[in-house]
Amino acid sequence: MIRICTTLAGAGYSVTLIGRRWAKTPALVPRSFNQKRLFCFFKTGKLSYLEYNLRLFFYLLFRKADAVCAIDLDTILPLYFISVLKRIPRVYDAHELFCEMKEVVTRPVVYRVWKKVEQYTVPKFKHGYTVNQAIANEFYKLYNVQYEVMRNVPVLQPLAIPDKPEKYILYQGAVNEGRSFETLIPAMKWVNARLIICGDGNFMQQAQQLVQEYQLTDKVIFKGKILPAALKQYTLQAWAGVTLFENNGLNNYHSLGNRFFDYLHAGLPQVCVNYPAYQEINNQYVVAVLINDLRPETIAGGLNDLLNNTELYNRLQQNCLQARVAINWQEEEKKLLAFYKNIL
Repeated sequence: MIRICTTLAGAGYSVTLIGRRWAKTPALVPRSFNQKRLFCFFKTGKLSYLEYNLRLFFYLLFRKADAVCAIDLDTILPLYFISVLKRIPRVYDAHELFCEMKEVVTRPVVYRVWKKVEQYTVPKFKHGYTVNQAIANEFYKLYNVQYEVMRNVPVLQPLAIPDKPEKYILYQGAVNEGRSFETLIPAMKWVNARLIICGDGNFMQQAQQLVQEYQLTDKVIFKGKILPAALKQYTLQAWAGVTLFENNGLNNYHSLGNRFFDYLHAGLPQVCVNYPAYQEINNQYVVAVLINDLRPETIAGGLNDLLNNTELYNRLQQNCLQARVAINWQEEEKKLLAFYKNIL
């Protein structure tokens, strides 16, 4: 979201990014666009979603806007009603197939509720964009809406790969269900390196329990939520990254995680699931070791290849450096600016 808002602000739009205030969230960093965090009493459960949506609705009700953009399904209802009341364009930024996430699709009641929300709102959002063509195709098939593809890729910046005294493995991003921590953590028993996990999420407690269960407290380190500048340094210093998603629904199968591109832009080879979106990019540039299953032994094998096979590692690293010149935000933002110029 920072990249999108920065690009729009730089093009002359007055942008406000609205989020939620959490107890341990780092302080906001001043940026070229406005930022607002809404306080909520309820932190988890159904009431937290209800409260946030109500607060978001009433906050927007008394603010002037020429357009609103909903980020994923859990903010779509208040923005739909605001757009109707104010008679302004509405945009859906779909980072994923929300109803196909593991934490939704495996809970029948939760799935039915969110599916009703999706069926009611998404057909009414004629303008939208998502992270890859496969997800855009799903939205068209389900709701007859044609969404643009805007990949959330990093800004191309000069890169100097530093010396790396420690060959640690990096996971960055949400520590959520469906990210294969159940097999990644035990895989570290056979990997002679530390795993650094930067992020937080709904699977954090279970992940920490797995580390205790497998007696890996010295090899798996949780850093929690950290600021982007600090995360960039962890990424630059890492030896390899991991991008893993369980194949338990269309959302994960068609995923194209931000971390995949963050590793690529840092010149960082990675172990990655062999799903269509990743395979398409890897067929062109070969920047990752793709694995066909998520067994601990398979993950460990891929990581050990990157740790021990110098020829393979150097080749993938050089491919990352070439790919980042073609896959970057400077190229992607051209589509974003054309999109908003068309509706405003």
